Amino acid sequence: MPSLKTLILHPDSRVRSAIRESLRGVKVVRLLGETVCANEALELHKEVSYGIIFLALDFNEGISGIELAQTLGASKNKPGLIFIAEDETNAYLAFELGAVDYLIWPPDEDRMAKTVERISRFKSHFREIPEPSDWKESGTGVETGEETLQLPLEEEEQDRFLAALKHAWDYSQTRQPEIEKLPVSQDGRMILIPYTQIIFVEAYEDYSYVHTATQKFLTSHRLKALEERLEPHRFFRVHRKYLVNLEMVTEVASLPGSNFMLRTAGRTRIELPISRRRIGKLKQILGM
Repeated sequence: MPSLKTLILHPDSRVRSAIRESLRGVKVVRLLGETVCANEALELHKEVSYGIIFLALDFNEGISGIELAQTLGASKNKPGLIFIAEDETNAYLAFELGAVDYLIWPPDEDRMAKTVERISRFKSHFREIPEPSDWKESGTGVETGEETLQLPLEEEEQDRFLAALKHAWDYSQTRQPEIEKLPVSQDGRMILIPYTQIIFVEAYEDYSYVHTATQKFLTSHRLKALEERLEPHRFFRVHRKYLVNLEMVTEVASLPGSNFMLRTAGRTRIELPISRRRIGKLKQILGM
């Protein structure tokens, strides 16, 4: 993939000059324009299709940086956004809108180097997500083919998994209807996914995929943050990359070598091995 076409959008010429100097010799980006107006940036993006935009939060006229980010979120080729700000006031909102980075100006050399690193990570999967034409008719996710992920579990992890499964199973006998939902931004809209429809969450770079029975959604949340949010709702971290809804465990299968396997529901199934000496405890948990 070639360098990311980059636009600098800021009302202060000194800031624009400093950004240009900081990016001098950085091969991951290619500067192709500057402007002081967010509305003009939108028009430029339609023609150039930028990969990265450095942008301020406020401008002398027209829409704000946040409003621009919301508008670009609905564009066909959404660029990575690097916000330039005086303080952290809008940092949370910026990252909720999918910002690649949020720079408190002026940054030192180490901080700018971190921004370049984040741009490099963004470049590695830029446009890797299928375009809306490949989505299901509802437009709310990306359809996936059926596949199976086999994850090994260490001895201690098996014990922790069984304890968590027992807690989920006991609770599910009397639990009330769920109303909790996870907000996910997709194509400029906010989709609310009920926790009960989530089968598992998969870490991806600084983001994560949320998998339901037939679709998957790219979110700006890190897996650790979703683990803290979903753990009270019977989700369990079975692997450094995977968070599983224990109520979606659908099958207990016998495998060669005196091992047993738990399987989860959905197009993409996760198989979790359970050793023979623990199968008794598993059957007790499940009432088998």
